[in-house]
Amino acid sequence: MGKYYSISIIGAGRLAWHLAPALENAGHAVQEVYSRRHAEARKLARRLYQANVLDQPDFSESISKIFIITVADDAIQTVASRLLLPAHETIVVHTSGSQPLEALAGANTPFTGVFYPLQTFTKEKEVDFSQIPICLESDHSDVLKTLTKLARSISPTVKLVNSRERLLLHIAAVFACNFTNHLLGMAETLLDRKQLDFSLLKPLITETIHKSLSLGPQRSQTGPAARGDLVTLEKHMDYLKGFDHDYAEIYKLITQHILDMSYLDE
Repeated sequence: MGKYYSISIIGAGRLAWHLAPALENAGHAVQEVYSRRHAEARKLARRLYQANVLDQPDFSESISKIFIITVADDAIQTVASRLLLPAHETIVVHTSGSQPLEALAGANTPFTGVFYPLQTFTKEKEVDFSQIPICLESDHSDVLKTLTKLARSISPTVKLVNSRERLLLHIAAVFACNFTNHLLGMAETLLDRKQLDFSLLKPLITETIHKSLSLGPQRSQTGPAARGDLVTLEKHMDYLKGFDHDYAEIYKLITQHILDMSYLDE
């Protein structure tokens, strides 16, 4: 790869759980892990080679070059301002999709950046970082060079994305990932209440995703709303009104949006 870096991880949640081992597997050395949830920091450290677990965000004796903040979005500013960094030149980055670079303004270093892996993470499921785009941002060209080397050591897809573009990516990701998963959960609940097996939908779900990715979402849209089948739509609404008011409202809103998109006219 070229140059390897000493790294410290701040936070021990879902992203850190996967990112820290991926960096070590690429040859970097995670020197320390800090989290206010000390038990979680210890669990993460056990996945690593020789990382020390810190009780406080005091990295003044660290040899790390890069400090990666993986905490919740609303804690980034506070955590960044509380870091005690070593005397040598260091880089502090956060990993948020929605927070701007300026969230690190309180860090005791002028060298800050964003290292945002565009993926959903859960501790129970391993991920392949070679399939994950990594979005970078910094006001310093040397920091960008360093972060680019770091990112390319774990992923071939590295993009320079500013804070506003990254926010838009994050919003789109919520639609594509979080909302989609929530709708799948609603479908599961519908079937569960009548003891119908959710696995009956799995081939349909798989085909829907594959088709959307290969043909594009608009060309792949099917269903009663896309074909203007008002009779079927009315049957669905009548059923849902008796099942759950919120389900009926969500169905109505999404259906109307699909109708407004005029797929049949394309």
